[in-house]
Amino acid sequence: MKLNLKKIISLLLPIALGVFLIIYAYQKFEPEEIAIIKQQFVQADYTFIFLSLLFNLVALWSRATRWNITLQHLGYTSKGVNRFFAVCISYLMNMTIPRSGELSRALFLKKYDDVPVDKSFGSIIGERLVDLIFLLSFIVLAFVVQFEILKKFVLDQISFSNLIIIGSVLALIGSVGLYLYLKSTHPKILWFKNKISGLVEGFLSITQLQQWKAFWLHSFLIWLCYFAMFYITIFALPETSSLSLGGVLMAFIVGGLAITLTNSGFGTYPFLIAEILFFYGIASTAGTSFGWIIWTSQTLFIVLLGSLSFILAPILNQKN
Repeated sequence: MKLNLKKIISLLLPIALGVFLIIYAYQKFEPEEIAIIKQQFVQADYTFIFLSLLFNLVALWSRATRWNITLQHLGYTSKGVNRFFAVCISYLMNMTIPRSGELSRALFLKKYDDVPVDKSFGSIIGERLVDLIFLLSFIVLAFVVQFEILKKFVLDQISFSNLIIIGSVLALIGSVGLYLYLKSTHPKILWFKNKISGLVEGFLSITQLQQWKAFWLHSFLIWLCYFAMFYITIFALPETSSLSLGGVLMAFIVGGLAITLTNSGFGTYPFLIAEILFFYGIASTAGTSFGWIIWTSQTLFIVLLGSLSFILAPILNQKN
């Protein structure tokens, strides 16, 4: 019963958060501002949105191709179209149940190409670790590029003396955590250390791939497409077309975190995008429109591709 309750909470909490943020974001707008948002939706240049969808398509193809490199290293083969279908379905599944997409990819390839679930699932976890490294790299890059702006923002919100106190507390917590990690024999600490060692082992296995150069090239291409997909959409609205590269980078990271930590960013993505763009001088109405245009177009695209994958997979794999 407790397990079922935990699952229900994990499913409903991100949705509830999204609904709350939607209500919270729109109740602060006057009727005139709501009308402006609707007008911006209608008058947006959707040519740039369609171009962004093409970048998304390339990223999906590259992800399916990169997956083949790890599978071949494990001694298994699969059809390229099946891997592409599996990737599209995984994104669709993640919109309903967080983190269910990884398992669905493995189950799909077991069904149609007879690749063992544990092997393909392990390769997917390795990919996710690499994706995390790229996301962290973007965060570090944004911090370096936008350091002065971030420093000014933080100092405007928090006094320097309070910042020192917060830094000291975080350093103390980090030191205690590191000590417990190295010295403690508590079951939960040991479990956590085992998970970390598993991640390290998974990452090291990637470095042993025969086609490791192609693997990292596809990883770079995937994230380049993600950024290009976001960057090109700023030209869909006149209000966002002049956004600086640093502003685009910050908004891209915030949006990426929103998608990663919730049900594909439902409610949270447009809200956080509007908040970060407001910091860069973009009106809340334009930022809200921009966030919803990106999220809606990309979501509908994934729903379309995922649904087509469900339909076409049994047709193209009738022998299986």
